Amino acid sequence: MKNKNRKIPDFRSESAERKFWNRVDSTKYIDYSRSQNWQFSNLKLSTKPITIRLPETVIDRFKVRAHKLDIPYQTLIKQTLMRALLRA
Repeated sequence: MKNKNRKIPDFRSESAERKFWNRVDSTKYIDYSRSQNWQFSNLKLSTKPITIRLPETVIDRFKVRAHKLDIPYQTLIKQTLMRALLRA
């Protein structure tokens, strides 16, 4: 049987890929009839939740910068902490 799906283009960036998938119908590119259900019941979190008190102004600055970078602010905080640890 011949593949009738369109070829998925190469993307220059994740942003370009996101824009593409937001405007097209993915069923023209992906054959969902062959998809399978998977369950990962034994997965464990690789992170440990903690509570840390930070001034609201610091959190707000992280949120603004994270928004500019198009990433979650908690991810930016983790990246910042890791960079600081690697420099120490």
